[in-house]
Formats: sequence, C-alpha cells, structure tokens
Amino acid sequence: MPVEKIDTLVVGAGQAGVAMSEHLGALGVPHLVLERDRIAERWRSARWDALVANGPAWHDRFPGMEFEGIDPDAFAPKEKVADYFEAYAKMIKAPIRTGVAVTKVTPHVEKAGFLVETSAGVIEATRVVAATGAFQTPVIPAIAPKDEALVQIHSNAYRNPGQLPEGAVLVIGAGSSGAQIADELNRAGRKVYLSVGPHERTPRAYRGRDFVWWLGILGLWDIQTPATGSEHVTVAISGADGGKTIDFRTLAHEGITLVGLTAGFDGPAGQTRAQFRNDLPDIIRRGDEALLSVLDRADTYALRNGLDLPLDPAARHLPADPECLTHPIKSLDLAAAGVRSIIWATGFASDYSWLPPGALDDAGKPKHQRGVSAEPGIYFIGLPWLSRRGSSFIWGVWHDARHVADQIAIQRAYHSYRPA
Repeated sequence: MPVEKIDTLVVGAGQAGVAMSEHLGALGVPHLVLERDRIAERWRSARWDALVANGPAWHDRFPGMEFEGIDPDAFAPKEKVADYFEAYAKMIKAPIRTGVAVTKVTPHVEKAGFLVETSAGVIEATRVVAATGAFQTPVIPAIAPKDEALVQIHSNAYRNPGQLPEGAVLVIGAGSSGAQIADELNRAGRKVYLSVGPHERTPRAYRGRDFVWWLGILGLWDIQTPATGSEHVTVAISGADGGKTIDFRTLAHEGITLVGLTAGFDGPAGQTRAQFRNDLPDIIRRGDEALLSVLDRADTYALRNGLDLPLDPAARHLPADPECLTHPIKSLDLAAAGVRSIIWATGFASDYSWLPPGALDDAGKPKHQRGVSAEPGIYFIGLPWLSRRGSSFIWGVWHDARHVADQIAIQRAYHSYRPA
C-alpha cells in the first residue's frame, strides 16, 4: 500500500486545529488535519450539559465569523460552540479527516520529515503541528480515597445533578468548572462542600463592560510571562445565567460550605474523613485582592482616558464572612455529612507521548518558543501561555496559529531555496 504524503500534518480538529488550517490555507501551505473523533468533540462530549462559554459571543470567536442566532453579549451554549467550529471549518474548506487517531510520530533518519502512524495507516509528513491542546487527560490526584461507598468522577465526566446518587457532594477545585458545578448542584437542592484552592477571581463585568473587554483594554491578555508560581492558578469566572461574578462568600451564603485545599483522606472504607488545609481565609483574601486590583486598574484607566462609564461601587462590596470562613472546617466525616459523591475539578494533564522525545522536556512537556518546537519540523498550538495570557482562549488560539503558520511558511521557503 503506498504511503500518503503531505507537507504539513495538523493533529487535532478542535479550535486550535481549525485555526491552524485557516492560516496554513491562506499561506498556500498544503496540509491535512486529522481528528480522532468529530470536529470540536470535547465541546460536545467532555463538558456538563449546562455549560456555556466563559466569554461573550462577540469576544469568544474567530475574527472571520460571528455566532449565528446568538446575541453578541450572550454566552454561547457548548453545543453552539461546537457547531460554530464545525461551520467555520466548512466555511474555510478545511481539509479535515475525522475518525483517524495519530498514535506515533517518528523522525526520518536520513531526510527531513516524519513517519506518522495512524489508525488508518502511515502518512509521511514534512512537518507536524500538535493541535491537541494541553487538556487531554483528566487528573484525579493520588490522594483520592479508595472507598467504594463513594462515587468519584472527574469534572469532565459530570453532566448534571441527576447522574449522581442522592446525598451531599464534595467538589474539589474551585476554578470556573468547580465553582459552576458546585453552584448548579446547590441550586438543584444538593448539600455541597466546595474545596477552594488558589485562584484568580475576576469581575464578570465592571462599569458596564465585560471583564474580557477590561483585560483587553488594560493589556492584560497580552502579558507574555506569568508571575512565578501562577502558571496554573485557575480563573474563577462564569458565563452561566447570563454571566456573573463568582463570589465565594455569596456561594456560602446561598448554602454551599466552603473548605480549604484538600490535603488528603484517612479512615477505613465507609468511614472516610477528608482533611483540609487551614488556609481558606488566606485563599479567599488573595482572590479578593486579585479582583480589587483589576478594578483599581480599570478605574485608573477610565479616569486617565476620560471614559464616560457609570460608577459601580457594588462591584467592590464583599459580603460578610460566612461561618465556614470564620471557623473553617479542617476535617469532615464524609458519611456523617451525607457525602456520597466527590467531583474532582482538578484539571488535566497533557499527553504528547506520541511525539518524538526531542520535542519534549524531561517531564514530557513541550519544548518550544511561541509554538516552534526544539525538534525541527514539530510545532505546537493551543497551549496555555504559548505566547501570552490569552493563548488558551478561542481568539488567542487564532492569533497564535497565525504566528505558527508564518513560521512554517518561512521554513518552507528556506527548505525550497536553491542557489543560482
């Protein structure tokens, strides 16, 4: 069977792969996109039912197409987001082949390029773009209790309150996913314990403008280097119910019991106790400081630039500390508290084991500069902080893809050069 050959192979047809295809096509780079499932599959099958985009439709999109049938200031439901990328791929005539998984990429020994093993055969590619993103493998920490009396799932497997057994729920992780899931469960009548770790809390809107506008106008989306230790600090924001600021004190006043970072579990099966660090007040304080810092910068910018925006003193109001904050729970007998489910909203790990070792560091993470790998011919797209703070967001991926495509075009030009 003849080996299929292609100049540039893009692996993954989510938002990163679709953006990559658009820019490669515009530069005339022959390419093929392989996707093991459907276009934007994770938006359809790895999210809870009620999820909406965290940014308004005018912002969380590619420049070339608006969301159909959605108000620009509304937050698109997950199915609409998946439909958007599918329609976008059709509009740009992206050469996407679905149902094909890439299993291994091996560099040629005596020439440039790679042999790419797939579920549909071998492809020979001069360049390979890893567009699978960083959120590939759900992470449940090793501290998870081994207790068959507890139903434990990762947040990517959560769909709705009805899938969980009756009883209270411990949600571990309070970024956007954990906080929104905890809120949904609480509104469904469940008793919820929410384990809160370090986070960055931002206003949903301030002085009549959404926070994505403020981060843009203040230049915060374009920060290129994260503060030391903050690379993976989660952002607590929500587009649910028309968009709202996540305030953990408010969640507590509405019935959720906040606890500190989960330190571990002990006790025999059926008598499991959860242990929490005594850091909840400090974590909440730092989250508040982050929010107030953004508001201060917004006010300064508005004043210096003469923006006629309404004042918004309510955004600075912090509700009274709830009992769970003034007297934090350090240990919880799960059975006595009626907890029968644990949802781990603890993030994801990347998996690039299918790439050549030269493209990865000792921890298996990509080695790159703005998406250009240390392994010649390998490129990355869709990574957090690939070039800036906005890199993992929809619009940021599109701009990063343009840069990576430009680099590919430059390398193709060098490769084709022949002296006169």
